[in-house]
Amino acid sequence: MARQKMTSRERVLASINHQEPGRASVDPGAPPSPDISTIDYHNLKEYLGLNFGHTRVYDVVQELAQPEDEIIELFHVDAIDIGRAFNTEDSDWDDFQLSDGSMVQHPAWFHPERKPNGTLLANAPDGTLIAKRPAMATFYDQTYFPYIDGYPDDFSSLPQEIPKALWAGLVHSSWDHASEPDFWEQLRAQALYLRENTDKALMMVVRCNLFEWEAFLRRLDNFLMDLLSQPDNEERLLDALVEIHLNTLQKVCNSVGDVVDLVRFGDDLGAGYGPFMEQKIYRKLFKSRHKIMLDYVKEHNRMHAYLHPCGSIHSVIPDLIEAGSEALNPVQINSRDMEPERPKREFGQDVTFWDGGANTRDVPNKATPEEVTDHVTELLEIFMPGGGYVFNTVHNILPDAPPESIVAMFEAVEEYSNRMEAAS
Repeated sequence: MARQKMTSRERVLASINHQEPGRASVDPGAPPSPDISTIDYHNLKEYLGLNFGHTRVYDVVQELAQPEDEIIELFHVDAIDIGRAFNTEDSDWDDFQLSDGSMVQHPAWFHPERKPNGTLLANAPDGTLIAKRPAMATFYDQTYFPYIDGYPDDFSSLPQEIPKALWAGLVHSSWDHASEPDFWEQLRAQALYLRENTDKALMMVVRCNLFEWEAFLRRLDNFLMDLLSQPDNEERLLDALVEIHLNTLQKVCNSVGDVVDLVRFGDDLGAGYGPFMEQKIYRKLFKSRHKIMLDYVKEHNRMHAYLHPCGSIHSVIPDLIEAGSEALNPVQINSRDMEPERPKREFGQDVTFWDGGANTRDVPNKATPEEVTDHVTELLEIFMPGGGYVFNTVHNILPDAPPESIVAMFEAVEEYSNRMEAAS
């Protein structure tokens, strides 16, 4: 008797539980990263002859697109972010011109100032310049760092300073509604709507970063020196952040903990050449605090919890697993010590690898569609056996990737899945 096919939600949850789901679990539908640049998404729709709907910028910092329902179904996507249930009216969006001249839409609350040379400036409500995007760029750079001149004696002002940092000031849905008095009621209602009207796994990104928030507040160069020169101040700030984050997590768990399937934390711990810090520093400053937050989620609801760490993080993967991260996203196979066979062999029984399915820095934008197919198939054959894998790209699909290569990537996943089903 043929095995009954899983729903998308069941497939993703099976992957998290290290079961083979019958076909590949697929996620380019739960932004913000990895996702697809809005330029690429616009070009992809034109290539496919899809004239419906609107091309919309979901994450204004990275100019990433919100995949529409038709695209999600076309590419057999299994996971979606609950933020897509917000900003559903045309009045929630304004027309916007991308750096390549394409006309799309971005959130109506976002009002960057366009200078004569094409540079875009983004200000906080009090007028503070917090970010700018050069004319031909596709990414905003942070310009205001609240603690750049040093650590305050106490962090009572931290809740007022956080919204002036780039990733909080230009936040994506659903968090762009967080200041509304009924936000948590809205969040639950929208999550329930998605739960009842789709079989997709539901994800929520929580703004509970530690390493990244210290970098946003102090600026990365200062912060990295502080790891060695001012560890006491680092710990004071980390403890203040954890206190704020636990308050947020309590509200998340109370609101949607019985509805959402996965909650994602973010902390880019690595660059392409290696981790930003030695393992002993991660263990001293961050590991126990990550564990406090990850444990809180798992102890107070039914959601799975995982971390978005980025980069060459091989040396700290055991610590991330011990801290409680059930998955790692992204899996940057183009970084040092992250060749796909190695983390799969060493850690594949203990953590789910969420992406790593295509090297977006070098392959979809430079290779032929045939080469893209071979590349994706080879990676699926490494990551899929034994379960514990969800397909997505290494990181965002960059604006220079031709649509033919994007289609080839997902067709390769579908072909591999069809072979899996035929063999089961």
